[in-house]
Amino acid sequence: MDTVTPLSVEPPDAMDSASCYRALAAKDTRFDGVFFTGVTTTGVYCRPVCTVKTPRASSCRFFSSAAAAEAAGFRPCLRCRPELAPYALQENLAHAVWQRIASGALNDGDVERLAAEVGLSSRQLRRVLLQHFGVTPVELAQTQRLLFAKKLLQETQMPMTDVAFAAGFGSVRRFNALFAQRYGMAPGSIRRAVPRPTATPDALTLRLAYRPPLQWERLLGYLSGRAIAGVEAVDLQAAAYLRSVRLDSATGWVRATHVPSRHQLELEVAPSLAPVLMPLLGRMRKLFDLDANPAIIEAHLKQDPLLGPRITATPGLRVPGAFDAFELAVRAVLGQQVSVAGATTLSGRLVQRFGTLSATPFAAVTHAFPLPAVLSQADVSDIAAIGLPQTRAQTIRNLAQFAAQGGLHMRPGMTLDDAVTCLRTVRGIGDWTAHYIALRALRFPDAFPAGDLGLQKAAAEEGGRLTEKQLAARASAWAPWRGYAALSLWMG
Repeated sequence: MDTVTPLSVEPPDAMDSASCYRALAAKDTRFDGVFFTGVTTTGVYCRPVCTVKTPRASSCRFFSSAAAAEAAGFRPCLRCRPELAPYALQENLAHAVWQRIASGALNDGDVERLAAEVGLSSRQLRRVLLQHFGVTPVELAQTQRLLFAKKLLQETQMPMTDVAFAAGFGSVRRFNALFAQRYGMAPGSIRRAVPRPTATPDALTLRLAYRPPLQWERLLGYLSGRAIAGVEAVDLQAAAYLRSVRLDSATGWVRATHVPSRHQLELEVAPSLAPVLMPLLGRMRKLFDLDANPAIIEAHLKQDPLLGPRITATPGLRVPGAFDAFELAVRAVLGQQVSVAGATTLSGRLVQRFGTLSATPFAAVTHAFPLPAVLSQADVSDIAAIGLPQTRAQTIRNLAQFAAQGGLHMRPGMTLDDAVTCLRTVRGIGDWTAHYIALRALRFPDAFPAGDLGLQKAAAEEGGRLTEKQLAARASAWAPWRGYAALSLWMG
């Protein structure tokens, strides 16, 4: 069967229909989420990995997004479930806006506010999305809400009213009408058409898909050594990640495990978080770097003789992200000039002193992380009392003030250099800390802390260590995925 080459994974606007069809016929997981196929004979659109018989090429139309497929009149496949497809994110403004909308940014319908947040007029925002996805902001938001509602109907036993509001609809009537108009059926028929999930009592069970492979145990191992005591924990025996959650006014907890046979993560979520499920799932995708495309990243990095053996030995390595940018940024500052274990101890003390109690079913997860407003108003001496030098305590307070003013909410489309420059305006944050925050919290895949001693030693192929300048020069060939190269070197 004909297939495409590893380096040709591009969205449909850069691929011809023949390439898309070959990927479809091969059920190639590398293209999952990169494009969707509308089948004119059935009126259904599918993921490239759908297990149904491959339709004739003459019956296929290819779209860069689910929203474009639905705008063309196709309804989602009930078997492959397009809402499970991993995102095919790119480093551009349109995809950054799409990600915000997928996390519920337009659930209130305020296009003007979203446009202002991303530095555009509403007319410019509309033009950008039309150019890249073929749909308006409102059409894109409607598709994301409908697909999210479909996900909840098929994976949970939430009441219909709760499903409608969790998916961002203002009323059940509006939800029912749009669902019937777009999909040609009532929402209840979706729930009756699939087996009832066996959810854990007192928890919502949801799934997140990724492009295989995924080094789940290595990912958990990295997070385990850096988990903030009281806020998050890793159960290595059960291969599970646990944490408290605070989003807007909702509080609760989440537990993540791996289902390798389905290329999915399974999340158990506190029912109290139902109103914020859209942003919650978006944050969990970032935390575990589920939107990475390993085939593309590894094909590039394997060409380097230093990285090649490491990449081959650990296919599917992801860059651990952060559930909350402020939380990670504080953890990075606490890690300045101390060991990983020392920073973990300090972060636990900070949580005990300034965090708030959080009810969870996990003995190791007892608190929510301190809010920026709390630390920004704390006395430096009180922060230092956890075992910090006064200067480091002042940096924590400076960072909290920066975050409280919105400094960590970077504008979509901002470059890595701009983000690092912005972070370095916080007194006490240097280049290493800024790049580390940019890599894990702000999700810049090319961030690279060249001043890191461990990286300088690991990159010196004949022992010793490189200078920061030498390492930066050595790493230039690894762009635009220097962050993945850094992780590979850190993990040996």
